[in-house]
Amino acid sequence: MADVTIKDIATALGMAASTVSRALRGSYEINEKTRARVEEYAQKVNYRRNTVAQSLREKRTRALGVVVPEISNNFFSEVINGIEDEAFTRGYQVMIFQTHESFEREKQTVQQLYERRVDGLLISLSGQTTDIEHISRYKKDDLSVIYFDRVPEDENVDKVVVDSFEGVYQAATWMIQNGKRKIALLTSPPDIYITKKRLAGYAKALEDNGIDYDEKLIKYCGFEPWEAHDAIKDLVKNHQPEGFITCADRLTIDSYEEFKKQLTAGNTPLVPFFGFTNINVAHLLDPPINAIVQPAYEMGSRAAKLLIDKLEYNDRKHLGNRRTVPLPVEEKLKTHLVINFTT
Repeated sequence: MADVTIKDIATALGMAASTVSRALRGSYEINEKTRARVEEYAQKVNYRRNTVAQSLREKRTRALGVVVPEISNNFFSEVINGIEDEAFTRGYQVMIFQTHESFEREKQTVQQLYERRVDGLLISLSGQTTDIEHISRYKKDDLSVIYFDRVPEDENVDKVVVDSFEGVYQAATWMIQNGKRKIALLTSPPDIYITKKRLAGYAKALEDNGIDYDEKLIKYCGFEPWEAHDAIKDLVKNHQPEGFITCADRLTIDSYEEFKKQLTAGNTPLVPFFGFTNINVAHLLDPPINAIVQPAYEMGSRAAKLLIDKLEYNDRKHLGNRRTVPLPVEEKLKTHLVINFTT
């Protein structure tokens, strides 16, 4: 039996094919009564939308590529939830990939998504990525890209970030106000854009409170647990910090694991431990972690909305001589502190 087409439905209901098409897409141009009638009949005759033909006709797939360093990271899981919810309500599907912090894998993934003709790309850069030529090369072919969290320094790209400077500034200031002056900072590799912002926030908090900046209290860690463990061991053995700030979700967990071991062994006193983390059990740990919480879900939702808005803006053919691509946008979201432990 041949598949039922839009024309078949239109003939059966005595409507124009364009009306049926719009009704099946949920267009606001079609009133609710007509839309319900079309949908009821389409379901009755087991109509299946030919998405391949539609994509070829519209030159759109209504698919978005999402690339993150690691899905198992709680922060990125929340971001993906925000992306998926926004995309779903706007009629888009998402294809999710992870780079495992590999530049080569990121490069191949972006190429694959381009070849699959996704309408747009949402990406948080890998820890090895130092330039974005492998992404920006597709701009000439109108691939819309939104960067989030780990973004390039390039001002001519669209990005959604948190105020990394202010997040660390607030955490360091809180510790200083609670009598701590020797504060250790564990952060990501120095070439990453958010690392620079978070380090600047830390330095500014020290400066504003008349505390000398001590490079020995700064540790740059990669993405293997042993790097965080070694950093904590060195800080405890040689510097005895009065507090710790860790600047990434995974880094927070790996650092805390070693901090807890050193604390149990009696090598360090009980001191405040801050982390850029969205884990929802920080208050249940012993000792609890003080959290610099990022609005991860909102970041994902805002990034997806920004991308889809741009895609639909570019689709409007009546713009004449006006710009078809809006100016680059940077959306900056606020963090907030959750204090679970004081000493």
